[in-house]
Amino acid sequence: MEKIALVTGATSGIGKATAFKLAEAGYSVIITGRRWNLLAQLEKEIMKIGNVLALSFDVSNKEQVEHAFSRLPDEWKNIELLVNNAGLAAGLSPIQNGDIEDWETMIDTNIKGLLYVTTQVTPVMIANNHGHIVNLGSIAGKEVYPSGNVYCATKYAVDALTKAMRIDLLEHNIKVTSVCPGMVETEFSLVRFKGNKDTAKKVYDGIEPLKPEDVADVILFAVTRPAHVNLNDIVIMPTAQASGVIMNRKKQV
Repeated sequence: MEKIALVTGATSGIGKATAFKLAEAGYSVIITGRRWNLLAQLEKEIMKIGNVLALSFDVSNKEQVEHAFSRLPDEWKNIELLVNNAGLAAGLSPIQNGDIEDWETMIDTNIKGLLYVTTQVTPVMIANNHGHIVNLGSIAGKEVYPSGNVYCATKYAVDALTKAMRIDLLEHNIKVTSVCPGMVETEFSLVRFKGNKDTAKKVYDGIEPLKPEDVADVILFAVTRPAHVNLNDIVIMPTAQASGVIMNRKKQV
């Protein structure tokens, strides 16, 4: 039977790496993202190794999500794996100096977006009495760091929603896994700092961060366990990182 996976936020970073890993493992992959140009290019690349379908929409826009799923071809509707990867951080300021627009962007994407997509996919999984949902959390959803406030709050919400999904969907034989990375070198910091490349680069000074492929490997491992095994909660960190803020940075020569 064909295995169909849907990966949100697949245009770069962890989502892109995960889409490739799943395609290589034999999944037919639905890739989603806001940037159609990058999505179309990724679709062409994955076509070389497997079946792929690109859907361009913003997860934070409920109408766009509903429209995209309403137009999903019949042969792609039987989704058995959902990877809720789309998410972002915007800004890094103390709570008293926070930008409300940044807050709303993070809440709309990291929490509401995850819910909008999940509610479209779970009916099929329930009907099949089978499925697996992987939510991308963060070390920021395990411990709060200075000026992380609202971003951390959204990732704590993802952690809580993951636990709630696992309880609510248990009777339907649906696995729910949380994968929580520490520092990963992606577009994350570039987005957080509004395109400031110098500031974004300093985040990784003196350490070797995780690569997107490292996290994708963990996701693939989690979703390929036997039917009776579920990995509930996985935290993956660079060796040089002990917590959200404690790192062993090598001195720059």
